[in-house]
Order: sequence, then structure tokens, then C-alpha cells
Amino acid sequence: MARRCDLLDTGPMSGNNVSHAMNKTRRRFEVNLCNVTLASDALGQKFRMRIAAKTLRTVDFKGGLDAFLMGTKNHKLTDKAKKIKKQLVKLEESKAA
Repeated sequence: MARRCDLLDTGPMSGNNVSHAMNKTRRRFEVNLCNVTLASDALGQKFRMRIAAKTLRTVDFKGGLDAFLMGTKNHKLTDKAKKIKKQLVKLEESKAA
């Protein structure tokens, strides 16, 4: 299973371990992934996801999954998140009509 966030596709970064003698060896900085269930108020559904802790904080700050998806540009989202956002947009259009 790839260590990637299900919402924003955040993946591992690379860098160096640096010793006291300034020797540098390559390393990976893994993403802090959390298994969570996020509820969509508008759709009345729950979605199980594996997202980064940083993304989870952003979702809480924005006011939930619906507000987060509607306020995030499509090119930043994963395919799974785009499908949920598409359902939300379709629901809003049907309410407006």
C-alpha cells in the first residue's frame, strides 16, 4: 500500500541524515497517515480514508469534509476526493434548480 494521503495525495519526501561530523546519508520523511472516517453532512454518507494528520487538521479548520472539498481546487485533489466533490456539486445544482 502506497503511503499517500487519500485527499491531497501527499507523499513521502526525501532528504539527508546529517551527523555531527557533517556526513550526509539519504533518508525518507514518511507522511503521518491516520485512518479516519469523515462524514459528509450534505450527502449523508461516511467515507473511510487514510489521510495525513496535517490534512485532517485542515479539514477540521475548514469546517468539515464538505467545506474542505468545495474550497479546494481540483488539481490538488485525488481521484477519490474528486468523485466525492462531484457528488456535492451535483447535489448543490439540484437544490438550486
